Amino acid sequence: MILILFMVIGLGAAVGLMMFSLSQNIDLFMTPTQIANGEVRPGQTIRAGGLVVEGSVMRSNDGLNVSFAITDGAVNVTVEYEGILPDLFREGQGIVAMGKVDSRKVMIASEVLAKHDEEYMPPEVQYALDTAHKDGVENLKKNAAEKAQGIQSETSQESKSQPSTEKQY
Repeated sequence: MILILFMVIGLGAAVGLMMFSLSQNIDLFMTPTQIANGEVRPGQTIRAGGLVVEGSVMRSNDGLNVSFAITDGAVNVTVEYEGILPDLFREGQGIVAMGKVDSRKVMIASEVLAKHDEEYMPPEVQYALDTAHKDGVENLKKNAAEKAQGIQSETSQESKSQPSTEKQY
């Protein structure tokens, strides 16, 4: 009986410690609207995503400190970052920033990730689409040719069955 009690207490403690450590390592994804509405407590580590607002990027003289705004279409939130921005970072582009929100509701980012261009496609997917497109174009041409032949044969059959109204000289 005592052995079972110790096992239950030990298992409960292990589960409790595991839940505590997991809750400390979870980074929630928040939108600029959620940040502006105060749904993030100051100092909480989060990931925030949105589009970089046109004309909002301001760089310091040393080039490492940058400030910009992100938006979800409803609200703008300022992001401050110290470091080298990704090559794909530009105004109007989607980004995800990881960091902490301060008491001013400004995100102090420790990492900035730029999303790939909408037109980027992995080579395997591009090959599959190109092949499917080529096969689709060939099938369309084949179907159009068959349809044209069907129309020609119908027209020639109709002309044979109808007497000619043309005058011959």
